[in-house]
This record gives sequence, structure tokens and C-alpha cells, in this order.
Amino acid sequence: MTAETTSSVPERHKTKYCRRGGGSEAVYGLGFIGAAVYFIGHATTFWLGVLGFLKAIVWPALLVYEALKYLNM
Repeated sequence: MTAETTSSVPERHKTKYCRRGGGSEAVYGLGFIGAAVYFIGHATTFWLGVLGFLKAIVWPALLVYEALKYLNM
């Protein structure tokens, strides 16, 4: 008995994906950790800590918003 894999798509027609540019994910991850430490470290209550965690998730949006506000755009 031989084990054969059957596929409806021939091997030559399968698409291979290659991901590149993972540096932005690392920058976001480090920024998330830094923002979480900052926001949670300045929290005085548990719920402000939870709010700080949520702010840490969306820190890029907060950064762009404040930058555009500073530039009067």
C-alpha cells in the first residue's frame, strides 16, 4: 500500500507566499510594551490600569492624532 496525497490543484499551479518586512511588527510590539508600562505605571486604580492597557493597544492612532493636532492640520 502506498500513501498518496491527492489534490485538485497540480503542484506547479500552487502559489507560494513569502512574507518580508517584519520589522514594523517588532517596532509595534516594542511600542506596545512601552506604552503599556507607561500607561499602567501611571494608573492609580485598577480601572485606570485597564484603560491604560486599551490605550496601549491603540497607541499609534493616538500618536498620529496628537501629531496632526500639533501641526494644526
